[in-house]
Amino acid sequence: MRSAVRAFTVLMLAAVTATGCGGRQDAPTADSGGELTCEVGTDTRVSIATGNATGVYFSLGNAYAQQISEATVGKVKATAAETGASVQNIQQLVAGNYQVAFSLADSAADAVDGKGSFDGNKQPVQAISRIYPNYTQVIVKNGSGIASVADMRGKRISTGSPGSGTEVIANRLLTAAGLNPETDVSAQRLDLTKTVDGMKDGALDAMFWSGGLPTPGITDLLTAARDDVAFLDVTPELAKMREFSQVYDEGVIPADTYGLPADVKTIVVPNLLLVRDDLDANLACVLTNILFERKPELEKVVSAAKGIRLEDARDTAPVPLNRGAERALDDLDAPK
Repeated sequence: MRSAVRAFTVLMLAAVTATGCGGRQDAPTADSGGELTCEVGTDTRVSIATGNATGVYFSLGNAYAQQISEATVGKVKATAAETGASVQNIQQLVAGNYQVAFSLADSAADAVDGKGSFDGNKQPVQAISRIYPNYTQVIVKNGSGIASVADMRGKRISTGSPGSGTEVIANRLLTAAGLNPETDVSAQRLDLTKTVDGMKDGALDAMFWSGGLPTPGITDLLTAARDDVAFLDVTPELAKMREFSQVYDEGVIPADTYGLPADVKTIVVPNLLLVRDDLDANLACVLTNILFERKPELEKVVSAAKGIRLEDARDTAPVPLNRGAERALDDLDAPK
């Protein structure tokens, strides 16, 4: 907590000065490019773009916001907002509606390269850390006749919220399996809550979801309809998925995550915490420090936070690492 305490001391001095001058002002968010102190001198508001209300982004984002506010004793006032997730988050981050955004690494890579949903327009974003991995969770109704992604032809499929990382992955998986997402399936672009409801009541044949483990919405589905649904192994499409992005890898959903009869092989992709490339580097440094210094508190709220690892934090390529975050990670790595 050395950095957070140091930041708080400076914050308190700044607050006294501001009061003596007859008012309080928000800290500028633009990075001056000057000396890095890892201190924030005036009151600052930070809004975090997360994801669907029953997903891990939302739960972790709210827990992170609380820890930011507590670690700085309210001098950095952080809040988290429900959103459509990755692609939408990046768009609204760049527009200035948020200061921090959760994103899948594939969507973030598309953003800085100007590909995919950002075709031709490179986005001015950086990362403050790589965090936990997302697991592609594809669930089908028993009796639907779906034993592979290719079998989804003509079926009613939830591909996730519009502008979400789930939708990006769903469309890529369908394409990898030789299907046209726009014409070969009845695509329902639903958030996780509506998707789970559709799986429960039989309005959907299958669903895609990219999230941490366990995802509350998926737990709800498996609790209510365990005998009616099954997970689908999508790793046969991994080679073709890597043609879209090298960030995709093979992983396993452990059986005890949802009380499954056996482990399920799947495709995983890292998550990143993003900021605009002009965010004040000192603020980025404080935010990064708190992410790791308060990790035990985050884990108590969201078990997926256990996947946030200091040794992986810098692995954000092709998304550049913010210079303030790099300073924070150097400090955290330094011998105590």
